[in-house]
Amino acid sequence: MNAPLNRRKRVLLLSAYDAVSHRYWADSVIRHVESVEWTQLRLPARHFLWRVRGNPLTWLFKEHETLSRPYDVVLVTSMVDLATLIGLFPSLGQAHKIIYFHENQFAYPASEAQHSSVESKMVNLYAALAADTVIFNTAYNRDSFVDGARAFLKKMPENLPAVKPLEALRKRARVLPVPIMPLDGRHHGQRHPRRILWNHRWEFDKNPEDFFEVLFELSDQGVAFELTVVGQRFRHVPPIFAEAEQRLASHITAWGPLPEGRYRAELDKAGIVVSTTWHEFQGLAIMEAAQRGARPLVPDRLCFPALYPKAYRYDGTRGGLYDQLYRWLTTPTDQPEPLNTAQWEWPAWQAAYSSLLTEGVLD
Repeated sequence: MNAPLNRRKRVLLLSAYDAVSHRYWADSVIRHVESVEWTQLRLPARHFLWRVRGNPLTWLFKEHETLSRPYDVVLVTSMVDLATLIGLFPSLGQAHKIIYFHENQFAYPASEAQHSSVESKMVNLYAALAADTVIFNTAYNRDSFVDGARAFLKKMPENLPAVKPLEALRKRARVLPVPIMPLDGRHHGQRHPRRILWNHRWEFDKNPEDFFEVLFELSDQGVAFELTVVGQRFRHVPPIFAEAEQRLASHITAWGPLPEGRYRAELDKAGIVVSTTWHEFQGLAIMEAAQRGARPLVPDRLCFPALYPKAYRYDGTRGGLYDQLYRWLTTPTDQPEPLNTAQWEWPAWQAAYSSLLTEGVLD
């Protein structure tokens, strides 16, 4: 559906599970692409399996009028059941349909029960095949989606000839990161080169065990460091956090979720920000800390090799993390220079997003 030259494109944004990273992306896209007419529908980030499978029903019963309007572009996140929505609202199929993958259900750790359903994987796959344009935030996300879908379909009862269609999807998919907001100015407050920051979700897939076990060893060896543990906490917290709060009490400067202003202040003070995760598609928390001057130390796996130079990566093992942290803490002059994050910020990507939503192309 092509808009007349004198009319702004009408864009419908749908987010079926408006978690923190999804909300951050949606808010910033709307803020930075002002040349279109936005309509948006979002669903709260709770009841994961129902949200992924039931979002077409929720919107059908609650937002029928909104979804029945004409749009030029339909922009959806990966948890939206786009294929079903097109069936329920055929007019949406006439718009240019763009799906944005912050994550994909094929690459979650196998033991994470909430993401283990066949239904969530099939919603991802059907939506990608139904979209006109498929966008991933990193090449790792794209490749783990395609490779994961191939492995998944091999386990299904029928021997489907899926290789060519999936490889065609890989080829036509584009990579467009979630940009981070540029800083208004440099960080405020004094940075502490021996202050270690953890600012991730307090969940098992972020692998807090490796992180804290290394800190236990450093502490037992008498290595001087400070520790700030913030980030999003949920009802069920891995037991290692309670143990760490006790064993590392003398090192702790902040512990637990903080209001936004205090959280940013802690980022400004951190010298090193660490990831030990088993699961990451882009890692906004690490990016934001690095933007504010903390030296990132990330495992040599997942999305990280494409985003971080070798000086900021370790081999992904506890031993490798211990060795790198020991060097950086005992000889802070060995720490690399702050990472230049301009390539991750909105000014570098605003034109690409505008082109995607107004012209339907991505340069």
